[in-house]
Amino acid sequence: MLSQIPTHLIAGPLGAGKTSLLRALLAQRPAEERWAILINEFGQIGLDQALLSANADDAVSLSEIPGGCLCCVNGVPFQVGLTRLLRKARPDRLWIECSGLGHPVSLLQQLADAPWRGVLDLKPLIMVCEASQLLDLDSLPPVQRQALPLTGLLIANKIDELGAQQQQTLRTQWPDAIPCSHGKVERQLLPGATTPGQQPVLAALPAAADAGISGRLWQANDPWQCESQLNQTPYSVGWRIAPQQQFEQAALRRWLAEQSVLRAKGVIHTDAGWCSFNQLGQPDTNWQPSPWRRDNRLELLFAHKPDTSALEQGLRACLRSQ
Repeated sequence: MLSQIPTHLIAGPLGAGKTSLLRALLAQRPAEERWAILINEFGQIGLDQALLSANADDAVSLSEIPGGCLCCVNGVPFQVGLTRLLRKARPDRLWIECSGLGHPVSLLQQLADAPWRGVLDLKPLIMVCEASQLLDLDSLPPVQRQALPLTGLLIANKIDELGAQQQQTLRTQWPDAIPCSHGKVERQLLPGATTPGQQPVLAALPAAADAGISGRLWQANDPWQCESQLNQTPYSVGWRIAPQQQFEQAALRRWLAEQSVLRAKGVIHTDAGWCSFNQLGQPDTNWQPSPWRRDNRLELLFAHKPDTSALEQGLRACLRSQ
């Protein structure tokens, strides 16, 4: 059976750098290891697969569970998503990125229990925080603070944003934390990351029907697909847009700057080429070239319920004139 797969849970608040860490780890993947990555998205669209695609190859299988389902690890979407991923990839190593809105303590406990006990060899929790958050624990969401005592490796990301005195204070208060920028951490520093797993053999994985997992295909008359979650905070609105649709980057950046968002992610076909961005709060000027070509994807997260019609009207106004 698939058994004792080395499994690493990466947790941390929104925008701390979990996806950046995964990108850095992918660049260090041993050639002989097959990796599987399960990603929990805060919204409904699914963007991390697109953001990580430049760093993945045929030996890496990516799967996403949108809408926070990873918090409900015993739910159908999680069991279906993880079972499908393991059957497809038969990985030597599994990485699970917990949503910044998730509950890492609960997830860690449940992954160690049935039906995953024996299938997964769960390694100590990896927690990614902004270095500034560790100097002000009140800035961390309660569910993230609760996970700190269970953390096997604490990563203090964005250390470059602290002054010299603050960095010294951080080293004094958190001597075991690994400081870094842009999630760049050496793989050998992660607990159990260099320990090989058993040769995977396919057999008894948790049974799960296909209920709750759905996909949407492009239709010629429907180049825009909007998905939203407006029942509880944080609210999310996202779009998948046909790749032929091209945006004016300057106009799109101005539009984003006008929105009061908690978080924004996107992979967009612009007049400057395909670009990705990952913005927390204030507008992010660090747009990067992206190899993604499948579709445009944009996801916004709000503290207050947005006007989706007005948002889409503004977004459409950013389209490049044909």
